[in-house]
Amino acid sequence: MIKKAIATIAVLLFSFITVSFAFAAEGPAGNKRKGKYTYRKVCKACFEAGQTDSASPKVSPSDKKMAEWKNIFESRNFESFGCDEQWEALTDKQILDIYSYFYNFAADSPTPATCK
Repeated sequence: MIKKAIATIAVLLFSFITVSFAFAAEGPAGNKRKGKYTYRKVCKACFEAGQTDSASPKVSPSDKKMAEWKNIFESRNFESFGCDEQWEALTDKQILDIYSYFYNFAADSPTPATCK
């Protein structure tokens, strides 16, 4: 009897944790770590092409709120980033990863971040 109760509690706890993670995972489905790497790579290529004054990124995730990043990436309006050639060369997957990075570290996210 006790084993059945423990097994039932374990199943319920596992179900609760699984559902909690599903709700916590809202936002873009890209890989935020790859997005950070790809974004820095784009900034570096832009600098090497002579299109920017600095190799460090001029736009940071904490510059805008999540809803603002959502609008920018859904409309695919990347003018604020500059370097149009580099952005046009990115695949949809790379853009999704960068979007995930900016969304998850936006100014109103639990962990706002800046590019350094």
